[in-house]
Amino acid sequence: MVNVSDKQISRRKAVAIARVYLPDVVWSKFSEGELNVSKGPVFSTAIIAGIMAAKKTGELIPLCHPLGLDAVNLVITTKGEEAFITCTAEIESKTGVEMEALTGASIAALTIYDMCKALSHDIVIREIKLIEKSGGKHDFKRNE
Repeated sequence: MVNVSDKQISRRKAVAIARVYLPDVVWSKFSEGELNVSKGPVFSTAIIAGIMAAKKTGELIPLCHPLGLDAVNLVITTKGEEAFITCTAEIESKTGVEMEALTGASIAALTIYDMCKALSHDIVIREIKLIEKSGGKHDFKRNE
């Protein structure tokens, strides 16, 4: 692990997104604001999975610091044929939370895939990326 003992504690935040393409056969199961399949409510389950994953990032990624996050928020929105997963992680610490936000978005996307794969294998996780981070030495915001 990187030695962070000389770093200053600061408020740190990271936001990551994942885009998931869902074919029409999957969207046909969308009703009353939720995508429902035989395994249950897809987006609600993906939100819980993403939050749980963000909290376990230090156990999943070698050499990643185990962190007690102050907050994790995961939101799923839709536009066209895609679901957009936005994961925000926050902490007051000596190290950032980029990996926690990316892990949360990734696992939420994989959960959507897993829950919908019985309907179609044409589901595509198109991208997972960091869009913002603040705190520490350098702030970052992707211009899109």
